[in-house]
Amino acid sequence: MKVGVSILGIFVADTAYLAKRMPNVGETITGTGFAVGPGGKGSNQAVAAARAGGTVSFISKIGRDTFGDIALKTYAEAGVTPKVVQMDDMPTGAAFIYVNDGNGDNAIIVYPGAAGTIGIADVEAARETIEQSAVFVTQLEQPAEAAQRALEIAHAAGVTTVFNPAPAEPFPDTIYPLCDYIVPNETEAAAIVGFPLDTLDDARRAGDALLAKGVKAALITLGGRGVLYHTARQSVHVPAVSSGAVIDTTGAGDAFVGGFSAALSRGASPVEAVRFGCATAGIAVTRRGTAPAMPKIEEIEALLQKGGAA
Repeated sequence: MKVGVSILGIFVADTAYLAKRMPNVGETITGTGFAVGPGGKGSNQAVAAARAGGTVSFISKIGRDTFGDIALKTYAEAGVTPKVVQMDDMPTGAAFIYVNDGNGDNAIIVYPGAAGTIGIADVEAARETIEQSAVFVTQLEQPAEAAQRALEIAHAAGVTTVFNPAPAEPFPDTIYPLCDYIVPNETEAAAIVGFPLDTLDDARRAGDALLAKGVKAALITLGGRGVLYHTARQSVHVPAVSSGAVIDTTGAGDAFVGGFSAALSRGASPVEAVRFGCATAGIAVTRRGTAPAMPKIEEIEALLQKGGAA
């Protein structure tokens, strides 16, 4: 019996800077805050899924250094099983994160470090972990060929596949038919389909375009407007779930993917899993940071029972 969630992705140490605005080139400004913590899309999703009640394995590569130690400590605390290779000749990745201290908007530069060397051989070494999971998740912060091979392994084994095409990098069209769920945000979806998603009808049109490329279901995250769940038979707009004032949107997408995948692995229907993911993200954006902001299952369930709405 297939159990839990396996995730292929990268870990980076987030170095987050709070300021009123981004500096211009050649300009220095004074910030209002700074923090270092665990990050990386796949790693954040793994922590989110584990805290949301999932049985989670994370597949990646890190350096044998201080940032790598942060990764392993993070997984131990969150209950994630690390399937990571530690490299002696490459550093653990890092990310520069600017957070607007007024509205929580962010901008990010990521250097993947050791995780940037993840290749097909690394994916093959993790084949058993992928094949035994109920849900497999990956993104595009590691090389696309590694993501594709992992999706092929999962698809062939009957594992439910979730592909988060982030960041908005080019990837082969052969990935689409391997996706049970593709989960872009509105910016990533616009980059794929070639038009902006200004309205819900635009999002549905984008969903149709993604289905035409071969995916079974499109989940387009729309920030404060919630999520569109779109298939050939069903199109459901799930509103955002609010739990308080938004102060940091950096990990919102990862919180959603982690919560959605955890719920799906426990047998929730897709729409139920989407709402669970929305509640996960709704709590995360009320806290600073990425992985540290991910809520526990008890918090998510309490918010849903309270009927949080945007």
